[in-house]
Amino acid sequence: MKTRFDYSELPVSRWRNGGGETREIVSFPPGEAQFGWRASIATIDADGPFSAFPDIDRVITLLHGDSVLLSSEQGQQRLLPHQPWAFPGEWAINAQISGSCQDFNIMTRRDSWQAQVEVVKQTAVSLHGVTWVLAGEWQTANGETLAVNQGMWWLDENTQLAPVSAEASLLFVTLSRVL
Repeated sequence: MKTRFDYSELPVSRWRNGGGETREIVSFPPGEAQFGWRASIATIDADGPFSAFPDIDRVITLLHGDSVLLSSEQGQQRLLPHQPWAFPGEWAINAQISGSCQDFNIMTRRDSWQAQVEVVKQTAVSLHGVTWVLAGEWQTANGETLAVNQGMWWLDENTQLAPVSAEASLLFVTLSRVL
């Protein structure tokens, strides 16, 4: 199963606290109330708390905008563009922003899935995953191309993406089932 997506076609949901919006890429398995993993792109428009997600591991990557300062009892983390940061969904986190920003989120249910998130500039491959083009153009082994503001998610299908242009940069999420 392989599905391409374009940012402009993702459904938009406003946050209950009014501080931003989310564009869901996929919640897997589709249609289930309790996801095993979920990928989305969020726009943060105001300071405020993150929603708590017990038993979920999260990785957030700032895509655009000024830095974001995340604060919790465990400490502070400044998000910088294209530098993934992982944290448990139980943490009570408050975000401070200086202007609107956009981030990529991957959430995995701890007892069933794990995610490794990295920014790559060379060929990448995985059996399960999600990808988002940060810069340039990328191509799958069968010749499909992806450009900025496009991505793909896949399951149970070895998928390879290779850079087509010199400036190509890709947010690459490798998903693994917990055995």
